[in-house]
Amino acid sequence: MSNEKFSEKMGDAMLDPRHNRIWKGILWLLGLLLLVDVLLSWYWSQEPDLRELPSRENAVAGETIARELIFVSDTLLSKPGGYLSNDILPHRLWMDNMPAWEYGVLVQVRDFTRVLRRDMSRSQSQSQEDRDLAIAEPQFNFDAQSWAMPATESEYRRGIKALQRYLERLTDANEGDGKFYARADNLNYWLNEVQSRLGSLSLKLSQSVGRSELNMDVGSAESVAKPGNEEDFVKTPWLKIDDAFYEARGATWALTQLMRAAEVDFAEVLRKKNATVSFRQMVRELEATQETLWSPLILNGDGFGMLANHSLVMANYVSRANAALVDLRKLLQEG
Repeated sequence: MSNEKFSEKMGDAMLDPRHNRIWKGILWLLGLLLLVDVLLSWYWSQEPDLRELPSRENAVAGETIARELIFVSDTLLSKPGGYLSNDILPHRLWMDNMPAWEYGVLVQVRDFTRVLRRDMSRSQSQSQEDRDLAIAEPQFNFDAQSWAMPATESEYRRGIKALQRYLERLTDANEGDGKFYARADNLNYWLNEVQSRLGSLSLKLSQSVGRSELNMDVGSAESVAKPGNEEDFVKTPWLKIDDAFYEARGATWALTQLMRAAEVDFAEVLRKKNATVSFRQMVRELEATQETLWSPLILNGDGFGMLANHSLVMANYVSRANAALVDLRKLLQEG
């Protein structure tokens, strides 16, 4: 067949009304699927609300916070849309707020599970670690973005099941090999981890407004061999501002839930150290970070300008919680 005849045949096919209807149908279908994906993305981006602690009578030490850790971990996987950080569907291109929220929660789950395994479930440094917590901790440290072979969700589910086995042994009076030591030093170990995380989040949020900052490395031992500039201009990239905000929202949501439970399990320690009021004040500052966000966008106003800066508002609450945490740790150590 000559090139001219082939071209004529293709031209006739393109002009065929049936051919045009097929292409229009495909385009309409793709548009409909995209619209459904956008609507689902909006629904899946709704953050879980804080929940009140379920009231339980005769709860053993550690039961409340272990149940809350399981709840926080399970929420990562069972909230609307499930776990989204490892999605490969099209909405992953524009739906980054919820993965950032999930990462904030995940970091707190990892930190507390590590302290629970390393300190709270052991009477001393030379004692045997809990067998189920030894499984749970590494499971939650699995790659957060693996979508297959194995999927992140399956690994985290194994961690949750290990926590549930630990809880069953902790609350089983007959078995009795599940341990939890509600001591001031154990609480302080965890609060030290929290303090570091809150400080990092506060700094990251504050950097939404670009400004020159003094280089803290100048004058250190490392800077002698390689001098650095005395000032650095630091600013969070425009596309990362909402990620930093929602990471902080996720971290403070998880912390609020865990702190409420810690107040129950460590109530006697806090009372003896005269730290109950300080602890509750810290929790209130964390709760303030979960107020409803009415703006559809994370605004990034500059200084005292016309527009709000949501990152700086969040940084204020996080910093106040961190300041209350510093006072609380002093009471636990010296009170």
